[in-house]
Amino acid sequence: MRLILFYSVCFVLLSAPIWSQNDKDLYDNDPMQLFPKGVKEAEYFYRKATGGVVEKARVEPPFWWVGMQHPSVEVLIYDQNIQDSEVSVDFPGVSVQKVSKVQNPNYLFVELGIAPGTKAGKFSISLNKAGQIKKYPYELRNRTQSTDWVQGLNANDLVYLIMPDRFANGDPGNDSFSDMNQRGVNRDKILFRHGGDLAGVMQHLDYLQDLGITSIWLNPVLENNEFYASYHGYAVTDHYKLDKRYGSNEEYLEFVKKCHDRGMKVVMDIIHNHVGDQHFFIKDLPDENWIHQFPTYTRSIYREQVWVDPYVSEADKKATADGWFDKHMPDLNQQHPHLATYLTQNTIWWLEYSGQDAYRIDTYYYPDQEFLSEWCRRVKAEFPRVHLFGEAWVHGPALQAFFSQNNHLIEGFNSNLPGLADFELHYAVTEAISGKQGWSDGVNKVYSTLAQDFLYEDPTRNVTFLDNHDMARYFSTLNGDMNKYKSGISLLLTMRGIPSLYYGTEVLMTGVGGFFGEAGRRDFPGGWPEDKENKFKSEGRSAQEREAFNHVKTLAQYRKANSVLSSGKTMQYVPENGVYVFFRYDGLKTVMIAFNSNDQPASITTARYYERMKGYTKALNITSGEMIQDLSTLKLDKNSTLVLELGH
Repeated sequence: MRLILFYSVCFVLLSAPIWSQNDKDLYDNDPMQLFPKGVKEAEYFYRKATGGVVEKARVEPPFWWVGMQHPSVEVLIYDQNIQDSEVSVDFPGVSVQKVSKVQNPNYLFVELGIAPGTKAGKFSISLNKAGQIKKYPYELRNRTQSTDWVQGLNANDLVYLIMPDRFANGDPGNDSFSDMNQRGVNRDKILFRHGGDLAGVMQHLDYLQDLGITSIWLNPVLENNEFYASYHGYAVTDHYKLDKRYGSNEEYLEFVKKCHDRGMKVVMDIIHNHVGDQHFFIKDLPDENWIHQFPTYTRSIYREQVWVDPYVSEADKKATADGWFDKHMPDLNQQHPHLATYLTQNTIWWLEYSGQDAYRIDTYYYPDQEFLSEWCRRVKAEFPRVHLFGEAWVHGPALQAFFSQNNHLIEGFNSNLPGLADFELHYAVTEAISGKQGWSDGVNKVYSTLAQDFLYEDPTRNVTFLDNHDMARYFSTLNGDMNKYKSGISLLLTMRGIPSLYYGTEVLMTGVGGFFGEAGRRDFPGGWPEDKENKFKSEGRSAQEREAFNHVKTLAQYRKANSVLSSGKTMQYVPENGVYVFFRYDGLKTVMIAFNSNDQPASITTARYYERMKGYTKALNITSGEMIQDLSTLKLDKNSTLVLELGH
């Protein structure tokens, strides 16, 4: 009941769409219980760090590399009652620089200095307690990833967001494990696992490349050994291990390599704000300040304004940053020096281990902002080309821009974050397509939002989108209107920024409602051998779905082949009578985009746009292939968008 109450409040706060009965059925009348018998939802109220029984000794990071920019690594050692041990290593170039104790006697934090010129090799970290010696094998490796391997993202990319559990089941053998807290699959219920995995994604790389995708963003793939809702990935229980229901660390490495071999990139989704309550360092806290704790369960107030408000109370700032996102997701205290180091090293470890190209950072405005600033700096120091973009689900261009680097909005603070998930442009495009039109509403909001791009150092680093895993499906919000669907796709793929497409949008997948958009997290039809429909194949799609797929593919492939839509300049015109016109142009090409937001056809004369259309006499309609010989007047169907390559 407490979980339902929490989610209900969030439902209201985030203005989630109303449930349909079909969506509701996926939650109700469930023969299985969210929690197994005898297991209750965890609550942590001033939990002490007394040192429990260690089920499994750990050394993290499990190995490191020579030649890193930062010449040391802090190793977390977790074992029974090791606090009073003397620590030593015997390896050329490696020294014990500092040993830190915390409240819990089962932890030691050992900082190893790595001198310039140190060779790769294996050695032991020795702990001597009253003559009893424990040895923990450790290894320093040669760096395997060059700066060219970690490529980053840019506006040339089209990102495809996949919820791995819901995309394709390539290996039914990893669907369930007896030692995992949530076992089995139940595809009829949203909160249960469905069996999708990395193997399934790899089996459909041809499909994605054919569509025009250049980068794959997976919702979190690290272990989520939770008792319920472990499918979404946002309650990590092991920072150094892939969830084995998706595959192994080695399979993730294979996935990145296969993508890179095809010229595709990979985005890893990470969370610094919270973890799952089944994480080993939550079940046995290093100390009481490792997480934010309160006398009773205290939820975040979800107010991003506290970071910029000149009149803010410290109480409100603390309530935003320290309150919990959910009862089974303890809120991490990033001001704890060892936790901050742990999170930073983990980020760098995965980049060096697998060489993926970007990080999307979940719940970006909740954690301590000074920590995030330093985290960004450290990561970029090791991997200058990596792209970092944060989920700052905020309201207002200035509030959003605050979280981006070098914006000069708040004196003395620099986030060092290159990009953001562009919620502001999402709101604007959504309103332009389906909202009320007015002086500052509707299509004018798109114009106004882009006019405020001066707030960013570089707005083209922002990732743009029509929907995602936390929202109603884009096509569902349009009530099946294909003109509006095509307009949204056309705007997404022609505007500035790095466009992102949610899996299945190209075949008109639907879903509304749920606490955090779960009803939009359905399985991709054809991703399971038993599926009756296969939308991965043209013959498995309806005529309307083929129309949608081909529209996305045509624009995506054109964008991929023509840098004018990615790195070209933008010029926009104030909307008139519900019609918004902007241009993308460079030294080689000019593309005109005209969007009619009205529920009736419109006609525009182009003399107003002479500044950008001078010398052009004809145009190619990119989506239809039609040649337009007379540009003096353009006719637009209701709620439609023209994308025209201008010619002489």
